Amino acid sequence: MSVQTEGTDTAGEPAVRKARIPGPPRSEDRGSGSPSRRGAAAPYLLLLPALLATLILLGWPLVKNGMLSFQNLNPRQLIQHLTEWNGGDNYKEVLTGSDFWHVVERSVVFTAVNVVLTMLLGTLIGLLLARLGKKMRLLLLLGLVLAWAMPVIAATTVYQWLFAQRFGVVNWVLDKLGWHSMADYNWFGSQFSTFSVITLLIVWQSIPFVAINLYAATTTIPRELYEAASLDGAGAWKSFTSVTFPFLRPFLYATTFLEVIWVFKAFPQIFALNEGGPDHLTETLPIYAFVEGVGNQHFGVGAAISFLTILVLLVITSYYLRMVLKQEEDEL
Repeated sequence: MSVQTEGTDTAGEPAVRKARIPGPPRSEDRGSGSPSRRGAAAPYLLLLPALLATLILLGWPLVKNGMLSFQNLNPRQLIQHLTEWNGGDNYKEVLTGSDFWHVVERSVVFTAVNVVLTMLLGTLIGLLLARLGKKMRLLLLLGLVLAWAMPVIAATTVYQWLFAQRFGVVNWVLDKLGWHSMADYNWFGSQFSTFSVITLLIVWQSIPFVAINLYAATTTIPRELYEAASLDGAGAWKSFTSVTFPFLRPFLYATTFLEVIWVFKAFPQIFALNEGGPDHLTETLPIYAFVEGVGNQHFGVGAAISFLTILVLLVITSYYLRMVLKQEEDEL
């Protein structure tokens, strides 16, 4: 709807112009919103291939593993192509045994030690990268990337050579430095020494991810904040606690979350070094599931252990996320 009002044009003569009165939207106005709706749907369309791949490659095997965990599947059933459902007997056997809970406790402690060491050393190296000159930073980044890019089995084999009992480099160096009792030391003969080598290997492999991630985060901090802190008389530690750490906190939370998952499910390092030995004392939940399922050919029991491993990991990560969210709410 429109009305006519009189006005004066540039020639001084009266002119008639139309004033727009609010009314129902015109058809061209209604159509102008469709591009925005298409733009809002674009991210979901881009995510669709990844979601489909996840459902096919992860979802279906998870469903099959869940079905297997309720079956009695041993070599006899495999040979005869039999499907014997036994309800929750596999879970009952696992949960009522003492071995499973010892392995759970060992896995949690192992994950905590590795994540703490990785985050501490990785953060320090990331802050060092931010302070180094261009050439030294490039050299250190190159070393970190090479360590990160090395295949897991290749790195594990190198550590086996380094800590070999008779011809290992570590024992030779310790002997030359005066610790002659270490000349023929068996690093894989006890639980503590074996876990020490495994921890050293996993931390060495994990530090590059944390350091590079944290260094990238430091580049987002405005320089003006450091200048303002310096004008206020803040020293290095005060600048870190008041400027650097608040900016790095989200990156630290996300990186710690990823490290918990990566360390908890570590399999090739432990298995390739000593296959969970000696005497099964270095078995974590992934190793325990493999040994019981594939090693002892109790595939239904192994599937139940692997499913319980996922549940334990979900409990740990959910507790961590809950703690992080609660801390952020308290800060607000």
